[in-house]
Amino acid sequence: MSTVIHYTNCPVCNSDDLKEVFNVKDFTVSGEAFSIVECNACSLRFTQDIPNADLIASYYESSDYISHSNTSKGIINRLYKFVRNRTMIKKRKLIEKITGEQKGQILDVGSGIGTFLNEMKKHNWQVKGLEPDTTARKKAKELYQLDLGEANMFYKLSAGTFDVITLWHVLEHVHDLTNYIQQLKLLLKDDGKLFIAVPNYTSKDATIYKEYWAAYDVPRHLYHFSPKAMQVLVEKNGLKLLQYKPMWYDSFYISLLSSKYKNGKANLFTAPLNGLLSNFNAMREVKKCSSLIYIISK
Repeated sequence: MSTVIHYTNCPVCNSDDLKEVFNVKDFTVSGEAFSIVECNACSLRFTQDIPNADLIASYYESSDYISHSNTSKGIINRLYKFVRNRTMIKKRKLIEKITGEQKGQILDVGSGIGTFLNEMKKHNWQVKGLEPDTTARKKAKELYQLDLGEANMFYKLSAGTFDVITLWHVLEHVHDLTNYIQQLKLLLKDDGKLFIAVPNYTSKDATIYKEYWAAYDVPRHLYHFSPKAMQVLVEKNGLKLLQYKPMWYDSFYISLLSSKYKNGKANLFTAPLNGLLSNFNAMREVKKCSSLIYIISK
C-alpha cells in the first residue's frame, strides 16, 4: 500500500480537469510543503500527496493543536478558547432553531475534548461523541465526564438513530469522503439534520493570505471546500443542502494565525482588520464567510 495518496481525479466529482494552485507549508508540525490542487469542474481544492490514513496521525502530534490539547499557550490560543465558549451556546441555539426541538439524539463526529457535547448534554440532549485522539478522549472524560467513542465506531452505529449529526471542522480531515457521507446519511433519522462546518477558501481572508492562509492546515486538511464543491458533494450523495450559516469569529482567529505564519508573529493590528474586512465582504454574500455551516437533510 502506498504511503501517500495521489489524486488523478477529483475526490468529489471525479473530474480529471485539475490544476495546481500553489504549495503550502505545514506550519504546525512537520515544516513540509504540500501542493494544493483545484478541480476546474466542481471547484473543490484538495491537498495532493497526502499521508495515508495509517500515517497521518503523526501530523497531529503537536502541543499547539488546540482541539486535542486544550492549550492556553499564546494569545491566539487564549482568544480561541474564549470565543469557543461563546460559540458552543450559539451552536446549540442554531440546532434547536433549525430542528424546532430542545432534546433528541445527537451524534458529534470529531468531538475533540467534548466542549460542544457538554453544552448539549447540559440542555437535555442525549449525546454520543466520536474522537480519534486518545488524549482528547481522556480530557473529555476528565473535564465533562463524557465517554467518547473511538473513530472506528462510526461504521458500527445503528442506522436511523440520530435527530442531529454534527461535524465541526471535521469533514476536511476524512480520507474516505464518499463512504463517510453515505454513512452520515444512513445514521440520520428520515427527518434528521446534518450540520457540517468547514473553512471556505473563497473567503476574503483566504484571498488575502493565499498560501499562508491558516485554514489550509496541510496535510491535516485533505480537502478545501467552496460552497459549490460542498453542494456537488451533498447532492451527488442524495442529500439536500438547505441553508448556509456564517461562522463570524473564524475570520479573526484564522487571520491572526495566518499573519503569524506569514510574518513570524501575529500582527495584532492588521490581522483583526483583515478578519473584519472578510466579514464585511461576507455580509453582502454569506457564502464568502471564512467558515460556513452547511445544514443538510435527506
